[in-house]
Amino acid sequence: MKLKLSDVKKKLKEYDQKELIQLISELYKNSKEVQTYMDVRLRGDDAVDDLFTQTKKKIKDEFFPDRGHGKLRLSQAKKSISEFEKMTGDKFKKTELMLYYVEQGVEFTNSFGDIDESFYNSMVSMYEKVTSVCAREEEYYHALADRLLRVVTDTEDIGWGFPDALAYLYYDMGYIEEEDE
Repeated sequence: MKLKLSDVKKKLKEYDQKELIQLISELYKNSKEVQTYMDVRLRGDDAVDDLFTQTKKKIKDEFFPDRGHGKLRLSQAKKSISEFEKMTGDKFKKTELMLYYVEQGVEFTNSFGDIDESFYNSMVSMYEKVTSVCAREEEYYHALADRLLRVVTDTEDIGWGFPDALAYLYYDMGYIEEEDE
């Protein structure tokens, strides 16, 4: 049976500083996740920026790796975004990564042709999350506005109703009035 957090805290209070340092050192050596977490906590913004860059690379590699063809393991790309948020708590950079995911999907489709419905559903779902955050956080919208629109305009020649779904989400944020045609 696993210890509860309250039990862990109670046990840790029994340790002296040297024992706590030893325990944390062992955790650090044995877990990449702990290494990343400690790096972010101890180095701050520099570590967050490094992790942001690494996460962008993981996303890009699922679509456009340096060698070979993209594997399109969308779940891996989304997992890296979740891990970034868990380690940093940086909501804006998480939103940027989600938009980057969609941008990569759009670029992939424009480079290699239509994919399948589940691919587009994943892109629309992620774009919806981005636009939802931007609708609540106006400063996020203003920082990402050009990229948000570019995603919509870059999908004009793609099928599956993809451009329509993105355009609806874009205009639904409420910042832009759709022009009458």
